[in-house]
Amino acid sequence: MSTSLSPSKPAPWRDPVVILICGCLIAAIGFGPRSTLGFFLTPMSRAHGWGRDVFGLAVALQMLLWGAGQPFAGAIADRFGPFLVLSAGAVLYTAGLVLMVYSTTPGMLYLTAGVLIGFGLAGSSFTIVLGAFGKLMPPQWRSLAFGAGTAAGSFGQFFFSPLAIGLIDNVGWQQALIIFAVIVLLIVPLAWILAVPPVDNKSTAAVFDQSLTQSLAEACGHRSYVLLVVGFFTCGFQLFFIAVHLPAYLVDHGISSKIGGLTMAAIGLFNILGSLSAGWLSDKVPKRYLLSAIYFARSLAVLAFISFPITPVSSLMFGAVIGLLWLSTVPPTNGLIAIMFGTRWLTMLAGLAFFSHQVGGFLGVWLGGFLFERTGSYDVVWWLSILLGIISAVVNLPIVEKPVARMAAATA
Repeated sequence: MSTSLSPSKPAPWRDPVVILICGCLIAAIGFGPRSTLGFFLTPMSRAHGWGRDVFGLAVALQMLLWGAGQPFAGAIADRFGPFLVLSAGAVLYTAGLVLMVYSTTPGMLYLTAGVLIGFGLAGSSFTIVLGAFGKLMPPQWRSLAFGAGTAAGSFGQFFFSPLAIGLIDNVGWQQALIIFAVIVLLIVPLAWILAVPPVDNKSTAAVFDQSLTQSLAEACGHRSYVLLVVGFFTCGFQLFFIAVHLPAYLVDHGISSKIGGLTMAAIGLFNILGSLSAGWLSDKVPKRYLLSAIYFARSLAVLAFISFPITPVSSLMFGAVIGLLWLSTVPPTNGLIAIMFGTRWLTMLAGLAFFSHQVGGFLGVWLGGFLFERTGSYDVVWWLSILLGIISAVVNLPIVEKPVARMAAATA
């Protein structure tokens, strides 16, 4: 006898509002501690006598492995549900944060902050949550859920940035990492709400028969998906360079670490508005135009920031403006993938796009530390970020927003 949940009488914990709240909490917890690692760069480097390139390479490796693991984590979540993936990711994430305290050599830091946290994030990040939303949420909730899940990650950054500064100043960076590790474990009970996939209805049966390899072949041979993935590279480059190196950049210009913490918090706060707005706008305007506008606006924001003297006011203004554009690319990106290919392998295909994002993040973080140690400046990376934003704005314009032939036939 079938024990499947009836779509007409879902259990109370299957209510879309409950799923949305729990998924958003996971996204906030998963993204929050990771977004504060830039604040640990200076105290850890001083404690162990490292250059910024050591910490930068560790976080860059984390970005790369996070991205490399994301398609696999997404495929497992698509096949078996997100609970197992989110729980395993949270455990690895926790282990990486705890063991960072005992990382006294560059090699140990690469293993903990790089490998463990990188693979942990692949399983516990908001990408897995958004994939679950795509499957669990009614179609009319989907764009809003993508925006809310992305905004929740930003709220995590807003909440954890000042918390990190306060903990580092009052109890030390070691205890701050331990406290963050304990918080990350809360992902496990929250993930249970996302454990059971929805019942597939007969009208979508043909779509769900597609295998993983067929889905990959279809997506990689689709011009619009390739353009989307290429453009997403820039998002990672810009975001992670700023997230890791901006606090140190501000200190170099005589700005206090507290202002740096407030700037990062402003990014998280304003990205809540930006992500929700992007989710709402994704249903109102062509998603490709929205993405193009976001990338171009980022380049303008960076250009304005580095063209004027760096002050506390300009730092906070930059945080607010770049925050509006921070993760606002995610709702239209996931929305485009869902439109083109459906939701059967959404988490995996979004994860593959995210790998491109993380390759960009790897280069942004690593080049930031590498070039600073050799030139004493971040100028080259700032200008490269501007150039890449303009290129991505152009690349997204030819994307075709319609289902592939298989999806169109299944709908008919």
